[in-house]
Amino acid sequence: MYGVRHHILEEFPDLSRTIATMKKSDPKFATLLSRYDETDKKIYGIEAQSRPVTDEYVDFLKKQRIKLKDSLYSMIKPNPG
Repeated sequence: MYGVRHHILEEFPDLSRTIATMKKSDPKFATLLSRYDETDKKIYGIEAQSRPVTDEYVDFLKKQRIKLKDSLYSMIKPNPG
C-alpha cells in the first residue's frame, strides 16, 4: 500500500513474543530490525509527504525492506516439527 507503515509486529503478529525476546537478546536481530524500521520510515516519509525522489530510489528502498524482512523472518520462523 502507498503511504502506509509496515511495522514488523503487524507483518508477523503471531510471532510478536519471539520478536520482542529476540530484540532484547540477539544483537544481530536487533540491528536488522533497526535497519528495517529505518528503511520503512524512509519509504513512508517519501510516500506520505510526496517528497521528490526518483522511482529507482523508492524501488531500491522497497527491495531493501523486503530483504530485511526476509532476513528477520528467517531468524524468527517457527521450526517445523
